[in-house]
Amino acid sequence: MKYDTIIFDLDGTLLNTLDDLRDSLNTILTRHGYPARTLDEVRSFVGNGVKKLVSRSLPEGYTEDELTCCVNEFREYYKENMQNKTRPYDGIIELLTKLKKLNYKLAIVSNKFDAAVKDLSKDYFGDMVPVAIGESVNIRRKPAPDSVYKAIEELGADISRAVYVGDSDTDAETAKNAGIPCIGVTWGFRSRQVLESCGVVYIVDSPDEILSIV
Repeated sequence: MKYDTIIFDLDGTLLNTLDDLRDSLNTILTRHGYPARTLDEVRSFVGNGVKKLVSRSLPEGYTEDELTCCVNEFREYYKENMQNKTRPYDGIIELLTKLKKLNYKLAIVSNKFDAAVKDLSKDYFGDMVPVAIGESVNIRRKPAPDSVYKAIEELGADISRAVYVGDSDTDAETAKNAGIPCIGVTWGFRSRQVLESCGVVYIVDSPDEILSIV
């Protein structure tokens, strides 16, 4: 066994959350009279936390108060509507089931706000993924390595035997900052070209390929 600990990104890696993110975002934007955003626009905006998602979606000239208001409203609305269309990617449940059976230590580290990360992990993956960490005031968000270190600590794992799995340049940078290799997945929110350009160690096109690496 080359690795015994696998840290997963959530959005674009384990779960396809894009439709619910777009719908929740557009609900808030239209509520305030701002133009709605397309699915492709939202895809390009995600990955760096809710404040960045909302700020990238607002038209130029917004105030800090307007941003704060929209962020708070988005959090509240998304929390109640984040499972309308969200689903695990094909093959993910089967992968996690196999990894759990083989006694791998599994965790989720995400820039989505912490309450949503924990709820989604529990509802979709149950006890297969015992540690789920999202953005909070107590820990720097990715690409800072802090949340990866916290996951390793909570798992009681050895970071030298850990690998990070994600779909974006932020994930690749997070893994690099934590000193662990990154497996880039092509079914998420960024292209293969983006993954190749940021120097991930492995690139996979389907979840079962991860088993052959670890």
